[in-house]
Amino acid sequence: MDKFTIQGNTKLTGQIKVSGSKNSALPIIISSLLTDEKCVIKNVPNLHDISSTIDILQYLGKKVEFKNNTITITKNGCCKTDIPYELVKKMRASFLSAGPLLARYKHATISLPGGCAIGIRPVDIHLKGFSKLGAKIKQKGGDILISAKKLKPAKIILGFPSVGASQNLLMCASLVEGKTILENIAREPEVDDLINCLNGMGAKISYQANKVIVEGVKKLSGINHTVIADRIETGTYLIAAACTKSTIEVINCEPENDEILIEYLQEAGFNVKCGKNSIKISPRTKNVKPVHIKTAPYPGFATDLQPLWMVLMSQAKGTCEVSEDIFENRFMHVAKLVRMGANIHMEGKTASIMGGTSFTGANVMSSDLRGGACLVLAGLCASGETVVDRVYHIDRGYEQLEKKLAGLGAKIKRKKA
Repeated sequence: MDKFTIQGNTKLTGQIKVSGSKNSALPIIISSLLTDEKCVIKNVPNLHDISSTIDILQYLGKKVEFKNNTITITKNGCCKTDIPYELVKKMRASFLSAGPLLARYKHATISLPGGCAIGIRPVDIHLKGFSKLGAKIKQKGGDILISAKKLKPAKIILGFPSVGASQNLLMCASLVEGKTILENIAREPEVDDLINCLNGMGAKISYQANKVIVEGVKKLSGINHTVIADRIETGTYLIAAACTKSTIEVINCEPENDEILIEYLQEAGFNVKCGKNSIKISPRTKNVKPVHIKTAPYPGFATDLQPLWMVLMSQAKGTCEVSEDIFENRFMHVAKLVRMGANIHMEGKTASIMGGTSFTGANVMSSDLRGGACLVLAGLCASGETVVDRVYHIDRGYEQLEKKLAGLGAKIKRKKA
């Protein structure tokens, strides 16, 4: 397995370009199952999860070409409606295929999905929504069988604003004749991007107060769509600059999607200046100020940035509390940060971080995507050498992370297994 070696205590400087959003690209690529017409999707990051999604589409009967961050999808024979475990075990987003398959073919058989081991993340919210639309759900072994003679419009209130369930139900309801009302839907930019894509394909989806109205249509057309910038990658680079007390400019980003992070960085003692598609960050004060955070659905503080924020708060002068309210097991990185010198005390869903401690390089192992990224950030501001193993987790969500950071002056290299 590949690993990163990092020589720490190096200032970062220059510009760094953000890739397209993985969490936006995945459902948009899968939405091509809703039509037989040609779909062109631009600004797609070249990541392992994207490759896994392409494998699923090809298995289901699509022809897919991926070149220069553009995916072109066309029909290639009959469409299957079953997805075996071998294809879904690598990532959770594979379950998003259920909605389009159910909408078009009234049947989907999908193995329970895999992905990062950061919590239970059940698919019950997806399944309850499908049931409301008239589907019957059965579980056979590790497979979920979803079928319907005819789907019907419904009023669906999500028990939690799950991004994946929101995306799955939006895709499915787009082809269900009549008016479907979705309440307590996720409002993440990635959901908005999918809605924009679906509307571009001919869907009729609109916001009304706190509801989303889906007027089902009989057929969707092809699309030429550009994926939004990755707000989590943007946040990663901003926090990396803050951890190393560096001045950098993040380009090809969308600052309005990272507003709460920008606010907290300013509160922590950093100058943050936003352009239309750029963000420049630089230190404003000598010491980093502690800023308490509590993860929440958008527009709250993103759970994906929580591990990285803990690295920054370890550098703060004072004590900070970080509460995780989205995933019940998203503190697996804490033990590794402590190994590198952090002073963190855990109590339930809250971590108390005693700042002012210096990181020391160590051999550590990433256990999930964002936890792995936080270890890279810790290595950037540590003394000595840090070795981060199992970087395949990081490769699931960051396009050439080590090369981009090296472009800012970071001393980071990939060592092939």
